Amino acid sequence: MTEKPLILVTNDDGINAPGIRTLISVMKTLGDVVVVAPDSPQSGMGHAITLDSTLYAERVDFGDDTIKEYSCSGTPADCVKLAIRELLPKKPDLCVSGINHGSNSSINVIYSGTMSAALEAGIEGIPAIGFSLLNYKWQANFEACKSFVKNISENVLKHGLPNGIVLNVNIPDIIESEIKGIKVCRQARANWVEEFDKRVNPQGKEYYWLSGKFVNLDEGDDTDEWALENNYVSLVPIQFDLTAHRLINDLKNWNLK
Repeated sequence: MTEKPLILVTNDDGINAPGIRTLISVMKTLGDVVVVAPDSPQSGMGHAITLDSTLYAERVDFGDDTIKEYSCSGTPADCVKLAIRELLPKKPDLCVSGINHGSNSSINVIYSGTMSAALEAGIEGIPAIGFSLLNYKWQANFEACKSFVKNISENVLKHGLPNGIVLNVNIPDIIESEIKGIKVCRQARANWVEEFDKRVNPQGKEYYWLSGKFVNLDEGDDTDEWALENNYVSLVPIQFDLTAHRLINDLKNWNLK
């Protein structure tokens, strides 16, 4: 009898988030599932890890005794590290992160706790995928995500991924019949034009709320932003090697001493 793949499930919205509950329901059909996720929302944490305080991981029960679930006091990257080193019986065959409440397309991948968890798994040589739905509401409807999550995950389990590469998948917030398919594409060149809303609290102390506007600077029709705007699921292979390889030879010609 063929052994089922071991699948690690995590996220950045917290173990109680509807998105991760949907992701777990899909992964149950593909293998044996262990969940290690933050005990509270960790959106925008990027690849932060806990260095100067203790970490806790507590078994929790969501009514399915076929799944081991742990609520972790740390960041998404902490969850993956702790899962691999302490909580899993062996190295997982796949790590999936999400389904995130909100977009992680384009520049958002830099700030994303969802994608940092996937990248942490990739650093450990584990095939990994981050899934996001373009709806920030807690009670978003994740039903349209299921078939795409399953299809992409099945393909990664079958084909694997090159070392150092993980997949960033974003799903438009429309009904499944309106989604045209999956578009393999590149990350769009875009950024946030940020502002700080300066206020004063009742004690007279100044404080700030971060706000901003997302600006797509990329007119290409091969980007994740184009795909999502045109009702496709975007699939972008990303890597944690940030080296600008094209500049190396030019820098060697500088008068560096």
